[in-house]
Amino acid sequence: MNNTWFDTMESNIPHGKVRTRFAPSPTGYMHVGGLRTALYTYLTAKKENGIFILRIEDTDTARFVEGATEVIIKTLKEAGLNYDEGPEIGGPVAPYTQSERLDTYRPYAELLCEKNAAYYCFCDIKNDEKTDEINFEIKNDPCRDLPYESSKKRVDSGDPFVVRMKAPREGETAVYDEVFGEIITPNKILDDMVLLKRDGYPTYNFANVIDDHLMGITHVMRGSEYISSAPKYNLLYEAFGWDIPKYVTVSPVMRDAQNKLSKRHGDPTYDDLLDQGYLPQAVLNYVALLGWSPGGEREIFSLCEMEEIFDISGISKSPAIFDIEKLNHFNAEYIRALSPEEFTDKAKPYIQSVIKNENISIPAVAGILQARCEKLNDIPDKIDFFEELPDYDADLYEHKKSKTDKQISRDMLIKAKKVLEALEIWTSETIHDVLVETALQLDVKNATLMWPIRIATAGKAVTPGGAIEICFILGKKETLRRINIGIEKTGI
Repeated sequence: MNNTWFDTMESNIPHGKVRTRFAPSPTGYMHVGGLRTALYTYLTAKKENGIFILRIEDTDTARFVEGATEVIIKTLKEAGLNYDEGPEIGGPVAPYTQSERLDTYRPYAELLCEKNAAYYCFCDIKNDEKTDEINFEIKNDPCRDLPYESSKKRVDSGDPFVVRMKAPREGETAVYDEVFGEIITPNKILDDMVLLKRDGYPTYNFANVIDDHLMGITHVMRGSEYISSAPKYNLLYEAFGWDIPKYVTVSPVMRDAQNKLSKRHGDPTYDDLLDQGYLPQAVLNYVALLGWSPGGEREIFSLCEMEEIFDISGISKSPAIFDIEKLNHFNAEYIRALSPEEFTDKAKPYIQSVIKNENISIPAVAGILQARCEKLNDIPDKIDFFEELPDYDADLYEHKKSKTDKQISRDMLIKAKKVLEALEIWTSETIHDVLVETALQLDVKNATLMWPIRIATAGKAVTPGGAIEICFILGKKETLRRINIGIEKTGI
């Protein structure tokens, strides 16, 4: 084995800072759990003024999805999780895509064979990537005890092989996790997992360990499904004589007490949530609290604030349940915190999807929506009446709280039509003043006059904004046209 090559690889390892990595496989869209792992990994680095790395683990060619890497990069950028090293931007331990690092893994697998910590396996099993990947029971593999020299000759002569870790049969392996504490595993239950597949590709577990070491990763954030693999990771680190990084395990995000979130069962991905009208910042804030507590009662935090207060000790061992109503609350808070100009910009495409009338003011419509909107894709159904008055039932004019029925509503609409026709300046203020004055003159509550106007102009009982705002946005001509229709509908 060329020791110079290994010396060079080891000399390039960065030291001195906290270094974390988000290492997804490009197998589809970003799920909520994946986004949370990325966020915690990012925050762990930033809290310590460290380095956040993106590494693409694409050695599982059977599960590779074209375009998924681009989705991962886009998602991180949209969420503000800007990586310091990774694909496209490079860094001191490039490349950051595992399929571009294939020359790295075989020498380390061969080194383990030399150290008697792994062995070449020539067993006649199905030559299939998935089969090679599975850590099936192979305690009595005859290849395990073959002399290294004879195995190496077979490899050099071209015999197909995989490289397997030689797991110990006795004793225990201890793993310390920052969240779950010390985990003890009897070695007798460990299998001889595949490190290098027949096609020369490393398995996920092996490439993971090699790259974490060579990239100087200090903290490994991972899902709880990897706890069972941690003893084998430690055995590899120990076989190489390498320092073991800190493990930080996060429990799963659940749909309910029994089931994990799953795209197959209709649960949303990050992109799905954005398509449904959630703001990236709101999603990120909510996801941060799925399994992590900052302490205290406060829940709304910007990413910069989370960078300051995040602490691994706040991560819970218990699974977190994804609550869409709670996310709705977060999103509404973030929408209300936008400036009017920012909200108008975000709402504009949703408004224009239903309102084609150029006489309708987009900023005015946005102005009545901002305080009454939980998510952006609610907008079309809330405002479709501006484009076209729906064919509504006259029973809507019957309203106990406003003390109206059809006859009273008809009387109110006739009075409103008269004063609005005479109104020369059409603003929210002038409409407000004339209608409030009319209610005073009629000796009725404002609601008794406003309710019939709202029904007549919107054709709906629930609207963003009241009668005055709706009249202003519709304009004088359209408001009067709709009031006339209301008078006809309430005719006795």
